[in-house]
Amino acid sequence: MIWIRRILIGLLALVLIAVIGFVGWATLGRQRPEALAQAALEPSSTVAVETEDGYTFRPESANNTGFIFYSGGLVTPEAYAAHLRPLAEAGYTVFAPQMPLNLAVFSLNSADAIIEANPDIEHWVIGGHSLGGAMAAQYSVDNDADIDGLVLWASFPADGADLSQHEILVSSVYGSKDGLATVEEILESGVRLPSSAEFVEITGGNHAQFGDYGEQSGDLPATLSLNSQIDQTVEATLALLRSIEEK
Repeated sequence: MIWIRRILIGLLALVLIAVIGFVGWATLGRQRPEALAQAALEPSSTVAVETEDGYTFRPESANNTGFIFYSGGLVTPEAYAAHLRPLAEAGYTVFAPQMPLNLAVFSLNSADAIIEANPDIEHWVIGGHSLGGAMAAQYSVDNDADIDGLVLWASFPADGADLSQHEILVSSVYGSKDGLATVEEILESGVRLPSSAEFVEITGGNHAQFGDYGEQSGDLPATLSLNSQIDQTVEATLALLRSIEEK
């Protein structure tokens, strides 16, 4: 029986090595905020910034709609601050939860605690970038009674997440130079979204500029500035939020 014990010990060692390697990869390989995102995290007289378990932007004069944002795979939520703060400046309370190992797939239901802790907010929109968007779409499928809108940045629902028969407002925002979530993949995903879904193309935009964390392996070079992509992303997202607010 000694050889069986040795085999089991060997298999356990391989599993431990794999786990340690994955945690190291997820931790060391994460994308961190750069200058614009870091500056956007500073509180002001009009927007308070809370930094527990991710971060929250709370406007001084908030309306009754909240926006929950799931960050992309291996990207810290702070890297989206420059894109999300303008939504708070417009009156929407914005929540960007910290995900385990910066992977939303490990905490699909992070929105549950946010919704429960903010009963004063009447309408909820969820969204995300890349993997975070796919998880936000899945959350919308599972919680359609609680979610009024979905915003996808360079993302699309997974094959098993069908929202085509759901009464939810959807905006899919994508870049024409995205090397990771291609234009073809984005448009083909329309069969899993309501027929009313809006598709907004940012000409010259790429995958990484939906955040502010530098270049991303496999992406294509953007042909417009980061500031321009931020402005267009914010505009498209605000259009959906305002539609929810006006309902």
